[in-house]
Amino acid sequence: MTSGSKRSRKKRRVAGSRKQLTAKSQPSSGALGYSRRWWWVGAVVLFVALGATIGLIGGCGAKESVMPTKPVDRVEMPSSPVDRDNIQSEPPEKQIDTRKTYVATNSTPRGDIVVQLDAAAAPKTVNNFVFLAREGFYDGLTFHRVEPRFVVQGGDPAGTGGGGPGYKVEAEIGLPHVNGAIATARTADSVNPSRASSGSQFYITLGPQAFLDGQYTVFGQVTEGMDIVESIAVGDLIEKVNITESD
Repeated sequence: MTSGSKRSRKKRRVAGSRKQLTAKSQPSSGALGYSRRWWWVGAVVLFVALGATIGLIGGCGAKESVMPTKPVDRVEMPSSPVDRDNIQSEPPEKQIDTRKTYVATNSTPRGDIVVQLDAAAAPKTVNNFVFLAREGFYDGLTFHRVEPRFVVQGGDPAGTGGGGPGYKVEAEIGLPHVNGAIATARTADSVNPSRASSGSQFYITLGPQAFLDGQYTVFGQVTEGMDIVESIAVGDLIEKVNITESD
């Protein structure tokens, strides 16, 4: 064999080897499509996982941003009513939701007196009354004053007309003194020009008392048991005041 023939054959073998190498090095069109599909699947999985992680972090942040509610003030209520006189120096923090309805049931030996409280018209007064009732402040107190065709009055731990929890409540004068109105007592204008209310003493009107309008804070209305109110005598017991709350 001549050297030219040898070189020609060698070139053909090298060319053939290159063709084989090229064919082996490049994937077929089927393999290429298969690889691309898995690339997209991987991308989707990564995107979903990333989104879930961000959502989890965002959720944790939302939970941490919720502010805790203020705990309700608690009072150690003495068992003896007279020991409740001047028990604290400031009105309670807000306990009620003015969007809700509050009803007070005053239980007496003569029967129940049911009062619809007006939290919208007198929020601070209703808040205070609800707080004291829930703490048991009124349990065992008496009606110390009865004026026929005028008012019955109670809520004084001292039982004299001069007692209270130890603070006053800002005046919220506005509602009228219709029959069965419940309102707060207070000291005279000469010593109380702002007409701030007593911390616990209340009265219920026996008939309309329009001349009291604009002077005292009315915070509710008797809805059941007006006959019981009319039968109250001095010294009658306030057994308990129950508060119900509804939307």
